[in-house]
Amino acid sequence: MNRPLLIKLGAIAVLMLLLLVPLLMIDGLVGERQAYRDGVLQDIARSSAYEQRLSGPLLVVPYVRSVLEWQHDEKTDTHVQVRREKRGRLYFLPERFVVDGNLTTELRHRGIYEARLYHAQSRIQGGFLVPANYGVSEDLDSYRFEQPFLAVGISDVRGIQNVPRLAFGGRQLDFAAGSGERLLGDGLHVALPISPSSTEQRFDYGFDLNLLGSSRLAIAPVGRESQVNLSADWPHPSFDGEYLPTERSVDAKGFTANWRTSFFASGMEDALKDCVGEKNCNAFQGRSFGVSLIDPVDQYLKADRALKYALLFIGLTFAGFFLFEVLKGLALHPVQYALVGLALALFYLLLLSLTEHIGFELAYLASAGACVALIGFYLSTVLHSVLRGCAFAFGLALLYGALYGLLRAEDYALLMGSLLLFAVLAGVMALTRRLDWYGVGRQPEEPHFSLDEVSRVG
Repeated sequence: MNRPLLIKLGAIAVLMLLLLVPLLMIDGLVGERQAYRDGVLQDIARSSAYEQRLSGPLLVVPYVRSVLEWQHDEKTDTHVQVRREKRGRLYFLPERFVVDGNLTTELRHRGIYEARLYHAQSRIQGGFLVPANYGVSEDLDSYRFEQPFLAVGISDVRGIQNVPRLAFGGRQLDFAAGSGERLLGDGLHVALPISPSSTEQRFDYGFDLNLLGSSRLAIAPVGRESQVNLSADWPHPSFDGEYLPTERSVDAKGFTANWRTSFFASGMEDALKDCVGEKNCNAFQGRSFGVSLIDPVDQYLKADRALKYALLFIGLTFAGFFLFEVLKGLALHPVQYALVGLALALFYLLLLSLTEHIGFELAYLASAGACVALIGFYLSTVLHSVLRGCAFAFGLALLYGALYGLLRAEDYALLMGSLLLFAVLAGVMALTRRLDWYGVGRQPEEPHFSLDEVSRVG
């Protein structure tokens, strides 16, 4: 390979490396705008409600137990028995826990940004099976049971939109603020009109709860048998947590999902026992399932994904330039390569700025169209032919179309990218299969005449 060709290839490689500078700057700008957007969304959630987690209901029975303890008497230097009272709580999870909920979404705007909130209207019902004497079988006389209450944990109480009333044993009871139980955090509680009995007791409960939240709703399966039925008008759910729905249906109008689990699968009863006396109980608090209302059209994520293909995109464009040079005998200056490369880099800045106002699809069409038109106009003069400029612009438009396909087909991006590279390589090999690479860039030799030939011609 001759020296001019090596110099040209080296100049192209250096230009591609230099173009990484504006591309990295645009990539940093994408991160900054995304962080600013996330901050605005947090501000909107801070002024309304964060994601919600429902824990409970939990039946709590406070008690005071009288116990005898040995204590050292310093005056007599003997050990004497002293009666002390110790406070504690007994916990009972429901036998049945059923939630029927419907979520409706709402958009709230701040400037050019918008946050998606949801209104969850739920009916929570089930039943408790309370053992005889609250399960105390030894030293029953040493126990004094205080007022039992039902506790419900709600992670962000600002989102409570109704005044819930508990239907319990044929009575309507008013909830009070605060869960009253450290294990559940914030929430609601209501005193229950029950007392210890020598026989097993069964109670049914039910209440309506309307919650405002953002992004995600999580529910802890506290029942021995738990059943949660959710429906929503949002067609892009992401089911997460410890358990996935046993049944679900998603279409353009929304989704429905059903969860069913038991103590055998959830281990909530054992987790609750392990939590008694602990200050922080992640074993009980962390066991939940839920749904996140994700936005599949995250313009910043798509812009960032598009930037990942920028170097490949510029390389393919420069390869097309180089083919024009070697096949058509044109001489293109590195500055012309650089100007076209900057136009390709500017596409990503246009895409980012327009996306924030008109959406990703329209922004992509407008940015790609502007860059294709600019480069086609410029190359019509550089390549000394309007037809060549239009042909190159058409090829560039096809590349933008392929890039858009890669961005849309996330699961098949690797396959489509591999096929695209293979097709480009096959095209280059087919076009240059008869090319004399040793002669590329070599100046044609000037004719040489001897003195005899010159005198003979003269």
